[in-house]
Amino acid sequence: MILRTFGWSFGVTAVGLVLALLYGGWAGLALVAVLSILEISLSFDNAVVNAKVLDRMSPFWQKIFLTIGIAIAVFGMRLVFPLVIVALTAQLGPIQAFDLALNDSERYHDLMNDAYPTIAAFGGMFLMMLFLNFVFEERAEKWLPWLERPLARIGRLDQLAVVVAAGALSFVAWLAADDPGTVMIAGVLGMITYILVNGLGELFSEAADSDDEEDGEEGADGAAAVAREALKDAARDEEPRRTGGNSQLALATGKAGFFLFLYLEVLDASFSFDGVIGAFAISTDPIVIALGLGIGAMYIRSLTVFLVRKGTLHEYVYLEHGAHWAIGALATCMLISIGHHVPEWITGGLGAGLIIAAFASSIIRRRGEHGEPPEAPSGEGGKELHSSNA
Repeated sequence: MILRTFGWSFGVTAVGLVLALLYGGWAGLALVAVLSILEISLSFDNAVVNAKVLDRMSPFWQKIFLTIGIAIAVFGMRLVFPLVIVALTAQLGPIQAFDLALNDSERYHDLMNDAYPTIAAFGGMFLMMLFLNFVFEERAEKWLPWLERPLARIGRLDQLAVVVAAGALSFVAWLAADDPGTVMIAGVLGMITYILVNGLGELFSEAADSDDEEDGEEGADGAAAVAREALKDAARDEEPRRTGGNSQLALATGKAGFFLFLYLEVLDASFSFDGVIGAFAISTDPIVIALGLGIGAMYIRSLTVFLVRKGTLHEYVYLEHGAHWAIGALATCMLISIGHHVPEWITGGLGAGLIIAAFASSIIRRRGEHGEPPEAPSGEGGKELHSSNA
């Protein structure tokens, strides 16, 4: 299972480290290794959220995400994206930007820093919308009930996530930015991108589900329909135990799958903004950055597949909560960093700490459930504790 899931990552790591050694010697090898660890630590929460979305996609779109998606993530966002940013900022051609990165690393670094407020505003607002829509939604499972219950209660106010995100963006642009207009435009575009891509994915997913239900009603009668539903219920119950994977029978296909794929790519791009910019604190060489972040991105993809195949999010129910709180922390750090530098160890440490805490809480919950007496009354002992946390 490990080799089948992480085999490509191990292979890319070996090739990447050899190329780093040939390109930059032992110093280049060390830098690539450090950048790989940085990318994994900053994007672990991305893997958890990716797994939750990937679990809803059909096998075809899962393969697309794991093939074309990897190419976009590794080569597009980790190599091409920084060059595009510098080219647009300095009004240069792509070849000139690449030549600048290789031969004048100090100016290349300065241009990336100049573009950072725009990048951070776009990515930060996209991630902020993702976080707010999660915490403002009513959920059966609550990791931090003392905080998540009141947030879900006030979340009944329509479009509250947009109101809070827009207020945060306005405050950051007014307080910290040298060019508030540019930051506002980039942040609003980040919000629009999230609303559009996420909304289209949900729209086509609901349309596909409705079509399936209509086809089922037209093609079955009485006892056959009842039998089919019974089989569906049985399959729904058995699938997580049999494969550890998706417990939903209706998977996103067609247009719904495409927009979920698009959503995942934009989400990955938003996470990669912080990693790409943070990488410049370690190296300004675009080849070294691409190798290091590319290796890290491969492990994030493999970890996403592992979480889906093992059904980890079904077993450790608070991991999704921890990942979204880590996303909220990352979004906040990105917005703060528009005016004040936030060290990468703080950003990565907050995310890792929240996910580890959520994982530990999930383990405690599982042990408590397995330790309950089979016929314990629902209002006594351990079950009362679990129901209060649900």
